[in-house]
Amino acid sequence: MSWVLWSVAALISFVIVGSIGISAYVGWQLTHPRRQPVDDSPQTYGLTYEDVEFVSRKDSMKLSGWLISPEENGGDQAVMTIIFAHGYAGNRLERGLPALALANTLVRSGYRVLLFDFRNSGRSSGTLTSVGYYEKQDLLGAIDWMSDKFPAEPIGLIGFSMGATTSLLAAAEHQNVAAVIADSPFHHLKKYLKTNLPVWSGLPNFPFTPLILSLFPPLLKIDPEGVDATSAVEAIYPRPVLFIHSRDDAAIPQNSSEQLWERHQDRFEFWPTVGAPHVGSYQMQPEEYAGRILAFFGSVHTMDKTLEPAARLFL
Repeated sequence: MSWVLWSVAALISFVIVGSIGISAYVGWQLTHPRRQPVDDSPQTYGLTYEDVEFVSRKDSMKLSGWLISPEENGGDQAVMTIIFAHGYAGNRLERGLPALALANTLVRSGYRVLLFDFRNSGRSSGTLTSVGYYEKQDLLGAIDWMSDKFPAEPIGLIGFSMGATTSLLAAAEHQNVAAVIADSPFHHLKKYLKTNLPVWSGLPNFPFTPLILSLFPPLLKIDPEGVDATSAVEAIYPRPVLFIHSRDDAAIPQNSSEQLWERHQDRFEFWPTVGAPHVGSYQMQPEEYAGRILAFFGSVHTMDKTLEPAARLFL
């Protein structure tokens, strides 16, 4: 009898230790995705650009990007600066769009564009991807840098997936951001992962999701509770936000954007698309997508011109 009990206890211990080990390994893999090469450039679209480097706000992590200005591409003085924020495990190219195609449209329409790589992505330094927790600091560093270089220009953010949520987090903390476009954001990292982590991990929800989430803070110094777009939009309001999200997004449910939009429908806009995969609305409807983006940012910089500098803080 004692042998049977010992065997059962050993088996249970083996299962527990094995589950913890698998969870730790998968958690590490999810936060250390393989870098994607930056193997295209604005030259593909006939754009003149500048290779730039700046630092993340918190830890001075060195970040790399491209600055594309209308003045260098046959246009007039820029009317507004737009900073792109890419998704998880991607880079400045955001291949699902592709970002360069949308950037080309913006530059040809008079906008200055910054495309850059978050930490542990593309050509930037770093070895950890935190799904918004530290990337917020990277984006704040980009906003600081652009604010110093072009202090008279209003700044808009456009982010995709993780970058969309990160854009909301950064805008909540930086009053130089006049407006945000959030394409397919998640509303709260911990709440999202509790239900959707198997999409990324490939493991059953139980017991692995609770284990992976419990290991994030002590092992990786990441607090999923701190990636909270629901709180961020309260700090952004009454500045305008445009949410874009496909009904058929299998990675992040459309209701993530809907919940955020519903909080302030008087200043927030929501374009629910149909039939597109995750961050696929631009590729499916490029003309309408570009038109909506230009109309949204156009209304922002037009309003900005009519305000005294101090009043811009309360857009």
